[in-house]
Amino acid sequence: MPIFEYKAYAAGGATKTGVVDADTPREARQRLRRDNMLVSELRELRSGRREKVGRISKQRGPSLLERIKEARAAQQSGPRGRDLEIVSAITRQLGTLLGSGIAMADALNAVIDQAQTRRIETIFRSVKERITQGTSLGDAFAEYPALFSDLYVNMIRAGEATGQVDVVLRRLADFMQRQRALNRKVVSALAYPALMIVIGVMVVSILVTVVVPKITDMLQDTGQKMPAPTELLILFSDWGRDYWYVGLLGVAAASYAYNRFYRTNRGELLLDRFWLRIPVIGELLRKQAVARFTRTLATLLSSGVPAVRSLEITQAVVGNRILADATGHIKTRILEGTDIATPLKQTGAFPSVVGYMVAVGEQSGQLEEMLDRIADAYDEEIEVVTERATTLLEPLMIILLAVVVGFIVWAIVLPILQVGSIG
Repeated sequence: MPIFEYKAYAAGGATKTGVVDADTPREARQRLRRDNMLVSELRELRSGRREKVGRISKQRGPSLLERIKEARAAQQSGPRGRDLEIVSAITRQLGTLLGSGIAMADALNAVIDQAQTRRIETIFRSVKERITQGTSLGDAFAEYPALFSDLYVNMIRAGEATGQVDVVLRRLADFMQRQRALNRKVVSALAYPALMIVIGVMVVSILVTVVVPKITDMLQDTGQKMPAPTELLILFSDWGRDYWYVGLLGVAAASYAYNRFYRTNRGELLLDRFWLRIPVIGELLRKQAVARFTRTLATLLSSGVPAVRSLEITQAVVGNRILADATGHIKTRILEGTDIATPLKQTGAFPSVVGYMVAVGEQSGQLEEMLDRIADAYDEEIEVVTERATTLLEPLMIILLAVVVGFIVWAIVLPILQVGSIG
């Protein structure tokens, strides 16, 4: 029967240590709880060595199907929008409190007292309750995947294993802040052309369905034969006025088909490859994925998460199938005993400079610092590409809108000029 070494709080608040035999960690905690002791730490003794009980210990590897499901679930887990800002602020606050020597329970009380929403307060009350019952912080957070991602939980577990939870929490807060800043840069670059397209479609739709019919009706009353551009404009106008719902249904059907196709392995691969090949936008998306890859991997490795597990998490959150498959290849080669830089260069998915810098980082023993430098460099490049994309797409959208509106005006003015020349 396994033997567990424990540290617990007895009645009155005194701290006690000792050993207890039990079949499982859960049974050991239950036995100690029956003795009115609140477990704060539990380690299994094996062959004279202490091994912390928890998910950070070595376990049987999951099957390929389980890994695929885990990766897809990890992409959908974690906070979004307002929750991401709240979790980032709470993470930094927890790290600061623990780093100041404040006990975990008191730090969680401070978070609960300052909770901005009822939901956050309820979750952290539950986390505190689990911790007082002997659950680790990482396992308590793992119960809420919608708020704490797989990356977040694994970093907390690594921090608990190394006794640096406060350091890991501050590192996590910095990571989330940088990820939010990166996402804002990309969204700002793509939002302007998307807004221009929406406004352009609305303007053209109003012209074609409201303004053009009134003018063309007056021109047709003259009885003259309409020029070909005018006939084409009338055809579009009639179709848009009578069958506008077909266009909406077409957009909805295309969106549904895109999402269904993207959910398949082949569809995801083809569409991500297509987006990367688009000029300017593809460059922006690739740089964003590379920055996310290097930043995530650097944060995980510097927090003590094993390299293979770090690559698994990075593969799930990198956000692009091409780079995700490349990350999976790197992980496989590492299991075969190679370094990170060699398979990274062989994939061809990463810029060559990334491979060389990773190789230098491994040789110098400063891989985490080198990955952070790469991420910083790509963050700066994303700003440059964002400005270039905005500068390039703005005149293109204006020209496209001008061509469409110019055709409408030309098609209307042409028959008027013909009437004048006949008169």
